[in-house]
Amino acid sequence: MGIGLRLRVYNTLTKQKEEFRPLRDGEVRMYVCGPTVYDYTHLGHARTYIAFDVIRRYLEHKGYIVLMVMNFTDIDDKIIRRANETGEDPKELAEKFLRYFLEDMNALKVKPADIYPRVTEHIEEIIDFVKKLEEKGYAYEGSDGVYFEVQKFKDYGKLSGIKLEELRKGARVEPGEGKKNPEDFALWKKAKPDEPKWESPWGEGRPGWHIECSTMSSKYLGESFDIHGGGNDLIFPHHENEIAQSEACFGHEWVKYWLHTGFLMVNGEKMSKSLGNFVTIRDLLKRYSPEVIRFFVLQRHYRSPLDYSEEGMKHAKNNLERLYNTLENIRIALERAEISFRWDSEEFELYEIIRSARRKFYDAMDDDFNTAEAMKPIFEVANGVNRYLSKVERPKESVLRKALEFFKAVGEVFGIFEDYFREEKTGEEETLIQLLIDVRAQLRKAKNFALADKIRAELKEMGIQLEDTPQGTIWKRIKI
Repeated sequence: MGIGLRLRVYNTLTKQKEEFRPLRDGEVRMYVCGPTVYDYTHLGHARTYIAFDVIRRYLEHKGYIVLMVMNFTDIDDKIIRRANETGEDPKELAEKFLRYFLEDMNALKVKPADIYPRVTEHIEEIIDFVKKLEEKGYAYEGSDGVYFEVQKFKDYGKLSGIKLEELRKGARVEPGEGKKNPEDFALWKKAKPDEPKWESPWGEGRPGWHIECSTMSSKYLGESFDIHGGGNDLIFPHHENEIAQSEACFGHEWVKYWLHTGFLMVNGEKMSKSLGNFVTIRDLLKRYSPEVIRFFVLQRHYRSPLDYSEEGMKHAKNNLERLYNTLENIRIALERAEISFRWDSEEFELYEIIRSARRKFYDAMDDDFNTAEAMKPIFEVANGVNRYLSKVERPKESVLRKALEFFKAVGEVFGIFEDYFREEKTGEEETLIQLLIDVRAQLRKAKNFALADKIRAELKEMGIQLEDTPQGTIWKRIKI
C-alpha cells in the first residue's frame, strides 16, 4: 500500500475535501458515465477517462480492490439524429462507434472497466425502476411519456446547488409535451415514428437518459456505492436527476462521493462536438504516442480546466522524453555499477532525494489525486539521478535500483513506462545493436559517413538512439 497521508477526495456533493472511507473495507465500487456512441472520441472525453483511470490505478496501488462500471448509451436522440443523417441503422451506428471508443481507450492504455453495460440490454430493468417510482408517487404518465415529478423530491439541487425556483424562471412546458411542470424530466419516452422502441406498461417507447445510469449502476454496484464520476458538464441536469430518481426509489443516500473532471479548453472555449473545435484521439495518435497524451492530461489537476494546444503537447513530449532519458541512463549505468559494500555521500544524497520524492508523490496523490503536484518529485528524482551519475565513476547498483523502483511505482499509477518495465531486454537484441554500433564505427573510420549516418537514422526510426561519447558510442531506447 502506498505511503502518504490518508486519502482525501473532493466531493462535489459536499463541496469540500473529505477523508476517503469506502462503504466496504478494502473495496471501492465506482461508476463512471460512459459515452453516447454516435461519433469518434475526442480529447475532451479522453481527459475524463484518463483521469478516472489514474484514480482507479491509484486506489488499486494503495491496495483496494476496485469494481469499475462504465456504461454505453447506445440509444439516444443524438444517435437517432446521426443515423437519420447518414442513412444507417441506429443500432449499427452505435455499435460501430462503441467499438471505436474501446479501441481508442485501449490505445490510450486506459484499463478496461470490469463491466460495460449497454442501455439496450437493460430495458427490462429500466422499466422496473420506472414502475417503482410510479408506485412510490414520484412518477406520472403524460401524453408523450412518463415523467419524474421533481418537486416531490425535497433534496433536489443538493449536488448542483440549483434552486427549483430558479429552474422554473423563464421555463415553460412546450406544446406537445405531456409533463405537468417545466422542471420534470422524462423517465420513459413514448415512441415516435421510425424510432427504435420497446414494449412497456405505458406503450411502446424508449428510456430517458437519466434513468439509464441509475438503473445500470445500481444493478451492478448495489443501492449504495462509493464513487460516481464524470465530466463537470454532467453535474446538472444528468447527475442531479440521477440522485433524485435513485434516492426517491431506494429511500436512502445513493452515492457517497461525487467526482467531476474539469473542461478541456481550446482558445478559451470548451472542446466539444457542437462547437466543432475538437481533435479526435485517432488524429492525435498519428502525431503523439499514447503516453504523451496521458502525460499532457496529467500535468493539470483533474478538476482544473486544461488548455489544449500543440505547444502544450510538445512540452509534454519533451518532459516525458527527459524521464525516459533518465531511465536509459540508469540502464546504461547498471552495466558498470558495482555491488555496494559501502555508500559514500553521493549515494546518501541520491537516497534522500528518492525518499523525499516518494513521500511528496504519495502526499500529492492522497490530496484528491493531485497529479500536477505529484509530477514535481518525479523530476526531482530524474535530476538527482543524472547529477549522481555525472559525479561518480562507479555507481552503486543498490541506489540506482531504488530510483528504478520509484519510477516503476509512478508508472503503475500514471499508466506510463509500462512497456519499458515489461519489455524483455534480450541478449540477442543487445548483441545485434552492439554489432551495428561496431559496423558504424568501422564505416566512420573508412570515412563512409553517409552509410554510418544511415545506420544511425534507421536505428532512431526503430526507437534506438545512438550517442557518441568520449568513452565510446552508447545506445538508448527513445520509443515513447
